Amino acid sequence: MEAKENDTLARHPCSAVPHGGVSAAASCGMFEDGGSTHGLDMTIVSRYPLALAAAVLAASITLAACAAPDHAAASYVREVPMQSPVLTRFATPTPGIHSGGRITADDVSALRAAGIRHVINLAPAGETPDFDEASAVRAAGMRYDTLPIAGAGDLDREAVLAFDRLLQAAEGPTLVHCASGNRVGALVALRAAWLQGVDEEAAVAEGRRWGLRGLEDEVRGRMARERCLADARDATGAARCDAGG
Repeated sequence: MEAKENDTLARHPCSAVPHGGVSAAASCGMFEDGGSTHGLDMTIVSRYPLALAAAVLAASITLAACAAPDHAAASYVREVPMQSPVLTRFATPTPGIHSGGRITADDVSALRAAGIRHVINLAPAGETPDFDEASAVRAAGMRYDTLPIAGAGDLDREAVLAFDRLLQAAEGPTLVHCASGNRVGALVALRAAWLQGVDEEAAVAEGRRWGLRGLEDEVRGRMARERCLADARDATGAARCDAGG
């Protein structure tokens, strides 16, 4: 019996439908007019009904899967937020943190909608007397912190340490701002130099990415003073550092 079946398969290779699936069956003409082509004896098909049914079922499942929409992918595309116009005004120096200039009352709801969850303001409240930023931001459901830097005179180690703590404790997407981003960049540069051990040029370059511009000379002067103090051996040397020597 086995020899007879092998002989039948040899004479009719297309009868091995399970191994080739529907594609093989179609190429052999098995599905034209419900019969056979190329001389295939339909008795062979009748001898392998389960195998043929399995092949047809597998092909149907495959075709259905190809035709069905990828709901997971579609959902992911829908959930990826578009870049909000309000955020285009700010730099993104590091993932999850934006930096730049002053915001207004009209910006608060847009920032919240854009995904911002924490606002750090380096400008003293007196710079915007007609806008209670703290209340507006908190009312919109965002965390608010302030570190008033009125000018170059406030760029000291204490301020840098406080700024570092705020960044370390940032909750979710964060906006750090002052009036233009200049003070933000200044603190970032000093933080890089004093707390992270970055050399002066690299620290200044980092500050620029966050908004450092007009305060660059002040920042470099403070870095030079710190280096001078580190090398000073006595009070006379420290006094010379303070005098700019």
